[in-house]
Amino acid sequence: MAVEKDLDLIEVSPDATPPVCKILDFGKYKYQLSKKQAPGKKIDVKEIKVRPHIDEHDLELKVRNIRRFLDEGHKAKVMMFFRGREMARPELGLVVFDKMMQMLTGKFNIELKPKHEGNHITMVIGPSSK
Repeated sequence: MAVEKDLDLIEVSPDATPPVCKILDFGKYKYQLSKKQAPGKKIDVKEIKVRPHIDEHDLELKVRNIRRFLDEGHKAKVMMFFRGREMARPELGLVVFDKMMQMLTGKFNIELKPKHEGNHITMVIGPSSK
C-alpha cells in the first residue's frame, strides 16, 4: 500500500505487540520529530492591570513588575480599565501611560501603542531585540 501511494512504511512503536506502523512521508515525519525535540524559547505575555486614578507608589510598583518581566524576556500587556464616568475622559489614561513610559528605564520596544478599545486602553511592551 505504501509503494502504491509513493510513501514510506515507518515502524513507530517496535516494542508494542503487534508493532505499530504508519504509512507517511519519512522526510516529513523526521522534520516533525526534530521540531518536537528542539528546545524552543517560549515568550509569555504578562498582563498588568491599572486604573486611570492610580496612586504614584502603586504605579511605581507596576513599573517595577513590568521591568522584571522584560528582563526575564517576556512581553508585558498593560491594560487600563475605565468605569462609569471615567470613560468620558480617556486622555487621563494616556497621561498615566506617559508617566509609566518615563518611569520605565532600560531597553524595551513598544509593540502596540496605546489603543482605546471599548472600556479599556491596551499597550504591549516587549523586550528589546539584542
